[in-house]
Amino acid sequence: MAQPAFPEPPLPRDQHDDIVLLRGATWSDYQRVLAIRGDEPVPRLTFLEGVLELTSPSKSHEGIKSVLGCLVEAWCVEKGIDITPFGSWTLEDAAVERAAEADECYVVGDCEAERPDLAIEVVWTSGGVNKLEVYRKLRVREVWIHQKGALKLFKLQGERYEPLAASEVLAGIDHDLLCKFVMIRPMTKAVRAFREALLG
Repeated sequence: MAQPAFPEPPLPRDQHDDIVLLRGATWSDYQRVLAIRGDEPVPRLTFLEGVLELTSPSKSHEGIKSVLGCLVEAWCVEKGIDITPFGSWTLEDAAVERAAEADECYVVGDCEAERPDLAIEVVWTSGGVNKLEVYRKLRVREVWIHQKGALKLFKLQGERYEPLAASEVLAGIDHDLLCKFVMIRPMTKAVRAFREALLG
């Protein structure tokens, strides 16, 4: 088969995440990069036993995580569940050499908790570190991973994550229904349609 005369152009910048993995990094390296970044929202940092990941999420990635978060919050309002969002709260533990900044994370009930009850990650571009392995020793109760239009749910059971058919942190939420509204824009339209679905 003849090859095209010109290579396919790369995806537009806003359609893929920029991910850099620095292997052989120390915990001190992670702390220095964190200090240099300061209060800026990017790059998002993840550290797993000597691997430092720096991620600059794409527009598409950020859109999905923001709308997904708004839908979760709308569901909680409709159901009368107390929840507090903490965005990309920096979770770290030097003793186990792990650190993460979720796309979205939440505490249910008491907002003074030391760890979120739920972390949400959007996997838009392959090649990053295993986020479940990071969260496992950070002791986050439940992790949702959004990838290819679907949500996979995981519960921390002892020392590992087990797949969940339904959330236990937000019991009764229909994650398949959530996914039907994640790609609707603008966000306000998605939330209105979702709330109508909940009432209907």
